[in-house]
Amino acid sequence: MPDLPQHDADAVLARLNFTLPPDRIAQTGAEPRDASRLMVVGEAGITHRIFSDLPSLLRPGDLLVFNQSRVIPARVMARKPVTPEGYGGGVVEVMLLREEENNIWSAYLKPAKRAGKELWLGQSGAEQHRAEVVGVLEDGARLLRFDHDLKPHLDEIGRLPLPPYIDAGDDDEVWRERYQTVYARDLGSVAAPTAGLHFTPELLARLAGMGVESCAVTLHVGAGTFRPIQGSVADHTMHAERYLVSKATAAAINRARAEGRRVVAVGTTTVRTLESAWDGEAVQPGEGDTRIFITPGTPVHVPDVLITNLHLPGSTLLLLVSAFAGEDRIRAAYDAALADGYRFYSLGDAMWLENRRQTE
Repeated sequence: MPDLPQHDADAVLARLNFTLPPDRIAQTGAEPRDASRLMVVGEAGITHRIFSDLPSLLRPGDLLVFNQSRVIPARVMARKPVTPEGYGGGVVEVMLLREEENNIWSAYLKPAKRAGKELWLGQSGAEQHRAEVVGVLEDGARLLRFDHDLKPHLDEIGRLPLPPYIDAGDDDEVWRERYQTVYARDLGSVAAPTAGLHFTPELLARLAGMGVESCAVTLHVGAGTFRPIQGSVADHTMHAERYLVSKATAAAINRARAEGRRVVAVGTTTVRTLESAWDGEAVQPGEGDTRIFITPGTPVHVPDVLITNLHLPGSTLLLLVSAFAGEDRIRAAYDAALADGYRFYSLGDAMWLENRRQTE
């Protein structure tokens, strides 16, 4: 099938625009996790299921690919030092983004302009961690240099960085479990790969028992993944995100494709990882940073099926699913979701999308 012209992305985003009532943005996840709704979108049209019905959609030999990144407690309160004259000591909110190199982190500061050159992270009366502000990135993020490894201390000093549209309250301990996938392993994300939040250990066991295979990649989700597009799609810059594809995972995916078995990507971050690792013939093992931006006209080579949540208008993720499944299908699916009471975004309901190359 010939590729679509890239320059249509702005028009596609405009046609996919919709008004989302605030009460349709889910504030809590379904309990149990796999009790969420699942819209199936493919050649046969649209059907409505429950996520726990997933075994009836999969078949023996299908290969599920998960993103096993784990969210870090990246939101930390800090204080400016007090000068001998008694000035300073103000509170600064630090949103850690990622460790750029050993003991140097990028972070958003609030307020940034009055943060100064030195910060002490942690609660008053507990162990605190000195950070020196050593640089400013293009998007306004600061570079913070520590004199030791901060990661072992984040559980103590940080809170989980829940999206701003979720009214989380003060119960950080509950969210530390609920805003992680049950298979999360590799620390590094500042937002959950949310399509995986629907899986339970029991559902994974059922799938394995029926002969569905699985493997995992890692893509550490950054704050930029959910940044809305402002202006032209061509001018939108994706933030770099670190990914890893192991030799075993690459081999499993390439073997499934060679044998004609379906590759099912759990989440848009998994799609972006697989397409970043695609060399034109196969998925290659390795690690690095990716800024891949999948828009209408971008062929998606590796996965045959995508399991994903429902995304917000004006987002890069809405363009990705349109590139994957086709604009007409996505428009019909979102019209149905709005009409039928589906819950949107990180804690909302899910979709099963078939790659358009499967049927066109």
